[in-house]
Amino acid sequence: MRYPLHLFKLARPYQWTKNVFVFTGLLFGHGWDNPELIVWALLAFCAFCLVSSGVYVLNDIFDREADREHPEKRRRPIASGAVSVPTALVFLLFLWGGGFALAGTIDLALTSILGTYALINVAYSLRLKHEPVLDVFLLASGFVLRILGGTLGLGIPPSRWLLLTGTAISLFLGFTKRRAELIKLGDEAGGHRKVLHLYNPPMLDGAIIISATTAIMAYALYSMSQHALQTHSTPHLIYTVPLVMYGIFRYMYLLYSHRGGGDPSRDLIRDPHILVAGALWVGVTFSLIR
Repeated sequence: MRYPLHLFKLARPYQWTKNVFVFTGLLFGHGWDNPELIVWALLAFCAFCLVSSGVYVLNDIFDREADREHPEKRRRPIASGAVSVPTALVFLLFLWGGGFALAGTIDLALTSILGTYALINVAYSLRLKHEPVLDVFLLASGFVLRILGGTLGLGIPPSRWLLLTGTAISLFLGFTKRRAELIKLGDEAGGHRKVLHLYNPPMLDGAIIISATTAIMAYALYSMSQHALQTHSTPHLIYTVPLVMYGIFRYMYLLYSHRGGGDPSRDLIRDPHILVAGALWVGVTFSLIR
């Protein structure tokens, strides 16, 4: 009876919160009053959920030996022996088959974006996760591909400013994740993730500051751009910038004061300050551009 529960845990459904990036195009592309586009966006979201879950299964297969040495990851279904590798592979094929089948019902562009996402993650799992800086950029590419899936994949032209903002925020989350791992694991960090041997706190702190600054500046410039004014017919998006700043600074506070940042999917939905700031941002933005 517990086996389906182990498979559900293996899929890491709490990580599906990352796939809300797919709805960026629906919000900023004024597609919320198009029922067909809403259905496509929901299907694209589901497709990314299935394919991204398959990626986590793949990672757990490759990392099972290292996970057994980790104080928390050793409880994962494959590392703990609750799910065998052959069963995990069948589950992986099921997830990817369902995800690509869903994408195929929408558009070839979405299928191509999902395929790119899967290939990057296979390369990451096999070798590239051991390359410092590149590993974070590859993780960040997943968020950018989600934005492209919700724009180009649905026939919505993406804003270059929003793509830059999404890239910077993704890099910020990636570097804070690595910094959190160094804080939590200390001298044993390299034993759990080899690439951590090649990172150091000053370098990561600098990368966090640069990516956070870039994200804030890119979003602020977008809010004042001629493109935003023409698309949304409002010059008031600039008033949503403090909410973005608050969310980023709050996340940095959690990282350095409460040892947060190790898992963005959990941290972003557990902190009430970030949740309220996010809800206010969505509400204010929608009221301004509708």
